[in-house]
Amino acid sequence: MSRQRPAAADEGPIVPPTTAGLAALEAEAARRVAEAGDLAALAEVEAELVGRRSRLNAWKRMLGGLDETTRRNLGEAMNETRRRIEAGLAARRATLETVARGRVLEADRLDLTEVLAVPGPGHLHPVTQVREELEDIFLGMGYEIAEGPEVETDWYNFTALNMPPDHPARSGQDSFYLDVGDGESVLLRTHTSPVQIRLLERGELPIYAVIPGLVYRRDTPDASHLPIFHQIEGLVVDRGVTFGDLAGTIGSFTRAIFGADVSARLRPGYFPFTEPSAEFDISCTICKGAGCRTCSGVGFIELGGCGMVHPAVLESAGVDPEAWSGFAFGFGIDRVTIMRHGIEDIRSFLENDVRFLSAF
Repeated sequence: MSRQRPAAADEGPIVPPTTAGLAALEAEAARRVAEAGDLAALAEVEAELVGRRSRLNAWKRMLGGLDETTRRNLGEAMNETRRRIEAGLAARRATLETVARGRVLEADRLDLTEVLAVPGPGHLHPVTQVREELEDIFLGMGYEIAEGPEVETDWYNFTALNMPPDHPARSGQDSFYLDVGDGESVLLRTHTSPVQIRLLERGELPIYAVIPGLVYRRDTPDASHLPIFHQIEGLVVDRGVTFGDLAGTIGSFTRAIFGADVSARLRPGYFPFTEPSAEFDISCTICKGAGCRTCSGVGFIELGGCGMVHPAVLESAGVDPEAWSGFAFGFGIDRVTIMRHGIEDIRSFLENDVRFLSAF
């Protein structure tokens, strides 16, 4: 004969509690807890199993009509049954909460498939590619590659280069000074020219060197300027060096990097560390000389500065300007890169857009 399922408190007459009835209730509770698919369903099951109107509470109220021994034994059994059911509820609740958190995290997950879907291995940044090409060009012309520290003293960055104490470049509005010493003698180099002094101080003449590296200035970023950029500087010191040698060198590397259809021009200029000095421009590769926002409508873009090394610079490094002469030039590698590839805005190099970088 099958045993009758105990009715809930609101289902009519309640079958008196028995040990077998408690075991059946516990087995049913384990099944229903395992079948609860979410926290809301589990809350309903919990109310039916151990809530105020549950069978367990109804049975507890019936204990008063039983003899003392039966009441004590069934009371202990009911408490143990409740503890095991509540433990099962707690374990299932923890599992469902973990699943719910996982669904929230999955819904909030960033979709990076656009980046992950880019095929092929990575490659050098376009500015690095142009830097290495420039180095190869000058190595082929007989130059050495020199390097120097990015953190410089006021002496190497300004004084030894014949820059007077009141020069605007020495202002904190133009240069990044470091909180070292008096706060006005150590800075991030504003050009690679300090390496010129370090090369001259070696006393190993003649010198044919190019100096690539990062430089730092307080410039406002725009289509053709960045506050942190790559520069390459050239220094030649030998006997009998003339301005004609400088002009020929600029023409040679301009044709090598941009091609024969890009023209270069020299304009009179001023730099404390060269005399005479000149600015050198190339025709804008974006508009082909017609004028655009990259070249500010003039058809040419200033590439850099150049000139004959000032005698005071040679003397500051212990080189006799009566016996030796030389020239120097410097320009931004980032700017060469935008002109080389026809990029309208130099700030594109800082955006790290894989679609842009993968074009090079």
